[in-house]
Amino acid sequence: MSRLKERYRTDIAPALMKTFNYDNVMQIPKLVKVVVNMGVGTGESDSKTLDGALRDMTIIAGQKPVITKAKTSISNFRIRTGHKIGCKVTLRGERMYEFLDKLLNVVLPRVRDFGGISPNSFDGRGNFALGIKEQLVFPEIDYDKIDKTRGMDVCIVTTARTDEEARELLKHLGVPFRER
Repeated sequence: MSRLKERYRTDIAPALMKTFNYDNVMQIPKLVKVVVNMGVGTGESDSKTLDGALRDMTIIAGQKPVITKAKTSISNFRIRTGHKIGCKVTLRGERMYEFLDKLLNVVLPRVRDFGGISPNSFDGRGNFALGIKEQLVFPEIDYDKIDKTRGMDVCIVTTARTDEEARELLKHLGVPFRER
């Protein structure tokens, strides 16, 4: 069992139950999944960029990504419906906790001029999203083997009903929020 999951069971869940005065343990917010998305935009015209993104995402997440395709055509970006424009990975269970632990304790401290994560990135229903500007902050990525720096989006989905519950859960998990 990962140490983040163990900490959730022993420390965080009882603290949240006490903070929000829940009647039932099933009301305690918990993590559902983490979705990591990397868009390349030019996957159809240059297949090597998509292959590089797939390779990097596989190394970072520890599982094979799914190729995402454009839903609509956008003429200004030269994208047609069905073009390959990126890749994504949905992490659940043990891999989710391992990735989140690595993100919070290894990756975010390596970001240059890191002043914390904006606490305003909640969607109103307890889900949280953050962006990473380059994949080089992950320790598994070899600087000499990448062809281009790419950013990625990380979306953390919880069972929290409100943003306040989700913020408290993530704060207990160790997410370094910036002071307002």
